[in-house]
This record gives sequence, C-alpha cells and structure tokens, in this order.
Amino acid sequence: MSYNESQFDYYDRYGLSSRGTSSRKSVRIAQIIFIVALTSWVIWAGLHHSRPTLAHDVIAFENSDPRNPTIRYSITRRDASAEVICTLTARDFDKNIVGQIDDLIAAGSQSVERTVVIPTRADAVNVGVARCRIR
Repeated sequence: MSYNESQFDYYDRYGLSSRGTSSRKSVRIAQIIFIVALTSWVIWAGLHHSRPTLAHDVIAFENSDPRNPTIRYSITRRDASAEVICTLTARDFDKNIVGQIDDLIAAGSQSVERTVVIPTRADAVNVGVARCRIR
C-alpha cells in the first residue's frame, strides 16, 4: 500500500484543530508571562538582599590574654538613627561559651567599627559576633 498523506494525518489522529496554531499561541503567551514574572522576582530579590537592614563582620580578634579576649568588628545598618545591640561571645577549646556580653551601639553613622573586650570565666580560644539586632 502506498503512502498517502490524506490517509494518515497526525493532526486528525490526535484531535488537533486547525493544525494546532491556537494552542501554540496560548502556550507561548503563558511562557512569556512566566518569564516576565520570574525575571521581575529575580531582580527584586537581588536588589532587596544586596542591601540588608543590618550586617556585621568580624575584622579581627586578639587573644593575648585568654581571660580578656578583644574583638574588632564592624556594623553596617541601613537606618543610621537605629540603635543596635550585638551579642558577642567567647568560646573555649571545646566550643563552650565562656564569656558573653551585649554591646550597645548608639545611633549615629551607618557604618561603625568597634573594639570590645569580652571578660570570660575560663580561657577563651576564639570570639565572635553571635547576632546583632535593632533595638
């Protein structure tokens, strides 16, 4: 039997009307809407998270006296009029907290660098900023 296009047509076989052009257009429109929404969300997320409300970084610490280690850290805040409280911790060799203080940073400039001594009950090995929060 010879091949005849009128006998075997995929569009008739699978029930597609008018060669599928209307369904292709609706799929293309849905894809474009999805891509625009996704691109908008990525741009918003990038801009929102690139400048957080509050950020802190440990610059250095000195442990010449293990009972009174010194930490130097910086704070960057979006709102310079906000007071910030940072919890600073000192840990021993087994990672137990042996000293902890709350450091209050008064309103002022957006970027602040602080040097603080943390008194401990045992010899400390390292220090760090546990968290910072706006008061």
